[in-house]
Amino acid sequence: MSVERWSAEKVLSLAPDQGAAKSGRGLITAAHWAGQGRFDDMLWGLCRGSGARPYQVCVDLTGPAYRCTCPSRKIPCKHVLGLLLRWANGGVPDEAETPEWAVEWQADRAARAQRADERATRAPRAAGEGLADPVAAERRVKQRADRVEAGLVELDRWLADQIEQGLAASEQAGYQPFQTMAARLVDAQAPSIAGAVRRLGWVIGVGANWADRLLGEFAMLRLLIVAHGRLPALPAGLAATVRSRVGYPVAADDVLAEPEIRDRWEVLGRIDTADDRLTSRRTWLRGQESGRFALVLTFAPVGQTLPADLEPGTAVDAGLCFYPAAVPRRALVKARYGEPVRTGDAPTGALPVRDAVAEHARAVAAEPWRESTPMLLSDVAPTEDGALLVDPAGDAVALHPDDDRPWWLVAAAGARPVVVAGEYGHGGFRPLAAWPDGRHVPAAPSDPRVALGGPPELPADLLSAALVGTARRPWSADHLDLADGQRLSLTVSPNLHDSDPATASEELSAGARALLEAAAVALTYRRAGETPQAGRPTIAPAPDESRPVVPEPAAERLDLLLTDGATGWGGPAQRAVLGQWLVEAGRRRLLVPPETLPILLDLGRRDTALRPALGAVAGRRGHWLAQRQSDWRYFRDVGGEVVDTDPHDWLTGTPGERLAYLVALRSTDPAKGLELLTEAFDGEPPHDRVVLLGALETGLALRDETLIEHALDDRRREIRQVAADLLRKLPGSALGRRMAERTAASVHFADGGLTVTAPASIDATMLRDDVDPSPPRGVGLGSWLLEEIVSATPLAFWSTLTGRDPAGVLALPVADGWQPVLLRGLARATAAQRDPAWAAALLDLVDSGSAASADDGLGERLTWPLLEVLPGGERGRRVAAALRRDTAAGIRLLHFCADDWSDELASAALRAMAVLAPDNAWQLSELCRLAMPAMPTSFVGRVEALVRSLDGLPEGRRSARYLAQLAAVLGFRHDMIEEFA
Repeated sequence: MSVERWSAEKVLSLAPDQGAAKSGRGLITAAHWAGQGRFDDMLWGLCRGSGARPYQVCVDLTGPAYRCTCPSRKIPCKHVLGLLLRWANGGVPDEAETPEWAVEWQADRAARAQRADERATRAPRAAGEGLADPVAAERRVKQRADRVEAGLVELDRWLADQIEQGLAASEQAGYQPFQTMAARLVDAQAPSIAGAVRRLGWVIGVGANWADRLLGEFAMLRLLIVAHGRLPALPAGLAATVRSRVGYPVAADDVLAEPEIRDRWEVLGRIDTADDRLTSRRTWLRGQESGRFALVLTFAPVGQTLPADLEPGTAVDAGLCFYPAAVPRRALVKARYGEPVRTGDAPTGALPVRDAVAEHARAVAAEPWRESTPMLLSDVAPTEDGALLVDPAGDAVALHPDDDRPWWLVAAAGARPVVVAGEYGHGGFRPLAAWPDGRHVPAAPSDPRVALGGPPELPADLLSAALVGTARRPWSADHLDLADGQRLSLTVSPNLHDSDPATASEELSAGARALLEAAAVALTYRRAGETPQAGRPTIAPAPDESRPVVPEPAAERLDLLLTDGATGWGGPAQRAVLGQWLVEAGRRRLLVPPETLPILLDLGRRDTALRPALGAVAGRRGHWLAQRQSDWRYFRDVGGEVVDTDPHDWLTGTPGERLAYLVALRSTDPAKGLELLTEAFDGEPPHDRVVLLGALETGLALRDETLIEHALDDRRREIRQVAADLLRKLPGSALGRRMAERTAASVHFADGGLTVTAPASIDATMLRDDVDPSPPRGVGLGSWLLEEIVSATPLAFWSTLTGRDPAGVLALPVADGWQPVLLRGLARATAAQRDPAWAAALLDLVDSGSAASADDGLGERLTWPLLEVLPGGERGRRVAAALRRDTAAGIRLLHFCADDWSDELASAALRAMAVLAPDNAWQLSELCRLAMPAMPTSFVGRVEALVRSLDGLPEGRRSARYLAQLAAVLGFRHDMIEEFA
């Protein structure tokens, strides 16, 4: 097979929308396919659908091209995407027998390709050859030219009217006059210039300098009209540019007849834009030998996919033919001489900012209507405010408003100078890709915003006259005074399209015409003479990392998990699997690719459960990046795994870095860590005292008690709470002894039972030990204080008091109905002190269903934390038993089995799925959602078998969908772990 296996990311890039991508991910499991295979460069599959017959799916990988018998109008459809994803994951066999319908489709495509090759090798067609009536064709060309000319004359008159009446009047009139004028230009068969007029309607009133921008666009339209009237006298390239700007079509065959330029073309980057009807893709290439830039434009109706054959970060040996223009940029790929290959280094030919801006200026001088030019900048870095990219010489370009603060670039390069490719236009520089350490990193998608414009570009006297209107303030001058102190002499012809002066004066005001042409001169002079901006200080580079980044396959998997809808199942399951990915990477002491840090930090801001795992894989660059964005400042307090402890982290680091250092030191030398914290504790800000005090949980011992007792007297309640929690976990602490004394004063053991005398009030010493004085609504003060004291009493107290084990203590009768209060306190103490023996005894009491525990208030709120105390195997055994006993109750308990399930628990869950699938799809969906991140991946085959067993059942279709998603997640997780190896 000549085509290299695609990645899942490349497959999903073909999806016409996120819905198709999500549905395609849902068809990745074998249960959806009655058969599939691969032969030559073709894939085929039979996908089970809602009908009796499966859909026939074919993919030609060399195109790619697709065929599916489903009724979907999306190209490619979800069945095609599902088949491609199975192939990308190695799930499509080579040895399967190819069905006849797939062979026929392959043969038909080969025949059509041969006919196309024959047409391409024919000699160029002579003028008029193949036309039914060459004279009629020539007449139609002449008629179109006349219509275009008439439309431009009308546009010229309309522009003069706008300037005569004043731009302020245009603001009051709004968008509708522009829409009307654009419609007339469409009738005149000038579609490109019609689109330009239509877009101008949205400039009015937007931003502080809207009038300056509108006048500039009017002036460039006037310049285009004049140029069109002089087409025969223009150079061939400039004439082609004018015709293209007006909207004359250029046949692809005519372009392909141009001389071919063969080169090794590096794909720099691309931009996708969409409107109501059409999606377009701009892909920029650069030839390694020729040094030429090439723009490949592709289009697709909404709902259909764009071609993905030119992947950024690759290079392809190909021949390109360029559209005629004054500065040829747009091109068509005529022939390929090899498959694209991934580049392993930055592209050649990058320029300093000054040289790149000079090339842009030359392009604008040759084509005044040029909106942007490609740039490949060498060794640029962002400024502190994120508004500029600066090179080592101090020259800078401003970033486009859509791309200011390019966090993906700051994170990927660590603010070090890198090669950056992008488009540079009047709005600024739009980065498309960067190459930190020679690695291609595409730009992160940005949300388009309305550009409010920069400083004015036109002289003030021109603008003021245009705002008021030349009918009120006539404008005439023989020179222009520009903002840079330059004075330009003007010679404005009174003629329009070289017509009679008297006729011209009737059609267009001489003052309005002069003002528009003067504005065109001033604007072209400014843009064609553009120079770099002065640089400002750049961001201090990020510190070096001491750990490696995850392997490339694992990085691609992370990209899928960070893309909404890319996995097909999404939602909580995708976030849970993302958390597993982060934990696995942290366990292996690997770091995430730095360009993913902005997205991960945003996720961590919203989802606190991800923060500990993120802290372990973000590295020093993550903390460095978090200091630069206010939304990420929470990460200052997130510690991470420290492989090489650095004392400078303790002296100068962020709270998160200091916490990570202290935790690492406590794991190896707890006494030294205690000494550091004791010396600095009282001088730390309150917020930092809270964070750093919690580090004592690592290596917690009685040696730490003095400092923690000192923290109990802190003025800040949150510090006292942390201290009390630590002392409750510390065996033999003075706080535990004080609580035991209080419990002994309230609970007495005599005659084989317990009697209770609840505290009547709270004193200052109890408040110091963090006893909450405010009972919940409906609970008496005495009951609440007793529960609070018991919850902080060491569990060993009860065996000392009664001489019994936990089960024996719980079996004792309690006088006067105090048993529910004691049980609640004991459950809280067990969860805090992490005692498995007490947890098992309390859960046995609940499972026994005794009358004493039925109304004891333990309930799920207190029993769920007890499950987390148990070892994993014991926890799984109990939940499995609950699933067999009561499916609904067992599903609720599964929420607290977030870790990998045991085989016993997974088998019990699978049996529950089999029971629920025929007639309870709603409850099955919840069970599948809980199983997605936790069920062992080895169960994927059994889940797929269950999917196949549901064919023909009334609820089978819905249930099969949930189970198929579960199988897809299990397969995804299996591959995810393998990719870390």
